[in-house]
Amino acid sequence: MFARLRGDFPILDVRIGESPLSYLDSGATSQKPQCVIDTFTEYFQQRNSAVHRGAHSLAVEATDAFENGRIAVAGLVGGKPEQVCWTKNATEALNVVALGIDRASRGFGGEAAQRFALGPEDSIVITEMEHHANLVPWQQLAASTGAQLRWLPVTDSGELDMTDLESIVDETTKVFAFTHVSNVLGTINPVDTLVARAREVGAYVVLDACQSVPHMPVDFVGLDVDFAAFSAHKALGPTGLGVLWGKSELLDALPPVLTGGSMITTVSMDQTEFMPAPQRFEAGTQPVAEVAAFATAVGYLAEVGLEEIFAHERELGRLLLDGIAEIPGIRVLGSAPERIGTVAFDVDGVHAHDVGQFLDSQGVAVRVGHHCAQPLHRRFGVTASTRASTYLYNNAEDCDRFLSALAEVRPFFGVAQEGE
Repeated sequence: MFARLRGDFPILDVRIGESPLSYLDSGATSQKPQCVIDTFTEYFQQRNSAVHRGAHSLAVEATDAFENGRIAVAGLVGGKPEQVCWTKNATEALNVVALGIDRASRGFGGEAAQRFALGPEDSIVITEMEHHANLVPWQQLAASTGAQLRWLPVTDSGELDMTDLESIVDETTKVFAFTHVSNVLGTINPVDTLVARAREVGAYVVLDACQSVPHMPVDFVGLDVDFAAFSAHKALGPTGLGVLWGKSELLDALPPVLTGGSMITTVSMDQTEFMPAPQRFEAGTQPVAEVAAFATAVGYLAEVGLEEIFAHERELGRLLLDGIAEIPGIRVLGSAPERIGTVAFDVDGVHAHDVGQFLDSQGVAVRVGHHCAQPLHRRFGVTASTRASTYLYNNAEDCDRFLSALAEVRPFFGVAQEGE
């Protein structure tokens, strides 16, 4: 089945110089099947209109496409369509929560919002493996409210160190924000254990699901998280679209941070009443074509099956790990057994950017740098790494081409040791 799927992705026919493309950078952004591209184009050709603002036929069709996107996403991650709020990306979704809590802490939002209020006696907990999108907003919230910022450290194997979980996440903790899957290491975190601790102390759970929703079955209701965020572009969808998912009663209580048209009930010259979620977080003109295209992407993922995708990627990940282990002078970051098909590594004597450029010359696309996770890289004693990340359109040939090119990196740069 997965061999057949490659034909659905026209970009995979691109050649890099004389080499065929092996795209191993889906952790940054996924490629798009033709059906998603067609939906995006068809929207502008046949249904383009402002949503929720007109009674003419095009407006009705556009609104239906827009709202059907919520239905599709709710079917993917659980819950009800009204729990799906559109943002421009996952970073904005996480900031909406953090900034909403900041506004609540300053007295905005009325009595309902005071459940979120933070002060110097409270704490916010994150982890050492967070993407900056789920780290910097909480740093800023702590600085603004005086709350203490704490974090769970990472072990040498690239897993969360749970030794001091109960003392780090304690009765002062109001927010516990963590990633479901590390964007660098591919480690799958024990959400059940982390959520259980948050429930013991009454903390709100914010889940970064950017690297889990595209690659494995995820049920936010079953996980019992309070808020979650992910991006469309990592899940076969278009750029410029993210999802903020939340429990309905919490979304309705969280003060909005973007205000204007389309998210109000009444406005006077000195007062405004906001709509309930999801509209309260969707001020202004929305990315309707992107939502329509993402609905098609979600349908594609459902047809293939997230369980099958997860198993396929884990197999590819094992091929990458086994192959890298045979190449001298390369250290894989982390060795967690529970992981997706993502592998980050350091090549002895060669900077990650040089590794990436050499692989690109062979037609292999990977990610290089700190992957918006500088603290995690410092934990492993490096400033940058090279990351190969798989998806449903990759195959064993991509892994073989990657490994063959990687084996030539150190000799090409003249750093291979004698005897290797």
